[in-house]
Amino acid sequence: MSAPIALIDCNNYYVSCERAFDSSLVGVPVIVLSNNDGCAIARSAEAKALGIKMGDPIHHLRDVVRRHGIRVLSSNYTLYGDMQRRVIAACEPFARDFEIYSIDETFLDLAGFEGRDLVDHARAMREQVRLWTTIPTCVGIAETKTLAKLANAAAKKDARFEGVADLRDDAVRREVMDAFAVGDVWGVGGATARKLTDLGVHTAGALRDMPMKQARAVGTVVLERLVAELRGVPSDAVESVAPRRKGMAVTRSFGTPVCDFDRMMGALSQYALRAGEKLRMHGLVAGRLTAFFHTNRNRPDRPQYGGSRTVTLHPMSSDSFELIAAARRAAERAWRDGYAYTKAGILLDDLVPEAERPRTLFEADTAKRDRLMGALDAINAKFGTWTAVTATQGFKREWKLRSEMRSPAWTTKIADVPMVRA
Repeated sequence: MSAPIALIDCNNYYVSCERAFDSSLVGVPVIVLSNNDGCAIARSAEAKALGIKMGDPIHHLRDVVRRHGIRVLSSNYTLYGDMQRRVIAACEPFARDFEIYSIDETFLDLAGFEGRDLVDHARAMREQVRLWTTIPTCVGIAETKTLAKLANAAAKKDARFEGVADLRDDAVRREVMDAFAVGDVWGVGGATARKLTDLGVHTAGALRDMPMKQARAVGTVVLERLVAELRGVPSDAVESVAPRRKGMAVTRSFGTPVCDFDRMMGALSQYALRAGEKLRMHGLVAGRLTAFFHTNRNRPDRPQYGGSRTVTLHPMSSDSFELIAAARRAAERAWRDGYAYTKAGILLDDLVPEAERPRTLFEADTAKRDRLMGALDAINAKFGTWTAVTATQGFKREWKLRSEMRSPAWTTKIADVPMVRA
């Protein structure tokens, strides 16, 4: 029998992070907006009860916000990332290993804890997370990741489980799976769900009972593995070593539309600078860079255009200055005057570890540039992002994202640390 796996999921994570430092948000409807204050990406239980859906544009919600006194906040990813670190620290004593699946979900390897009552074990973990961070969580326990996802969903939606669902019990597992829609199973996309429902497979339980050969015919080996996981056969263990990255992206929407090339290059330079920093952080170099930008696709009444070009990096590099130069070459080829661009980005692919990159015959000595990149990273790490920037990036950055309702950096900026006076 395989070792049990748990999935701990933070409830209404972005809102819960905000509430941890602002008690006035507790018990009232709260929504957190996406980049550029565009649409709702997190909602408190009170906001959900008012009918606010994930992805609702904020300009469609003005009347509802005003009528019900909904608190609206800009996203604060620095805070959410740091709170994730604290949640993981609280969970570490309760598992042999862990794998971060997303900013609010983590798989835990419970090997070695099988002799305990794992429901009580999970409840103790939830309590420690709550004490350390105030963030509420739910936990699902099972033999595979897919079943752990189902267990977590049951723990969140069914009050009988009191926040912890253990699907290792046959009767509980069958009851949950027979009531779980097949389209909501982790890994079943919309097209696959339609194929399955056409075949009469409407629940997770029915998918579990599908013949393996038929599952492969409907959804390739991916669906076949998913069926195996629903039967309690793990397709992989918790990944303590992250798989090699194949690509990387830095993209943003603009706070105000960009209409001239110099301002566009200011944005692309910032993204390329950040992309180089991420490459160096992971010890990688890139072989290709793509720069892209496009207009607002939700405004068909305005002129539309989207441009992108890819350039080869030869030799492969993680040097931010070389990435900026490559971004300029790509942007110059893709640029068209007369449009109001609302989003742009840098994509990197053909990534390999720096030590494995192919060498060129007349390659220059990069030691000096490597030291420069190291100094640049150290300055920005110590004094804050964008302390040291390139001239092309500029300092005004009128195109930067709107975040007019962002909360303070409670845990990462000394000036914003909460003060308690006794």
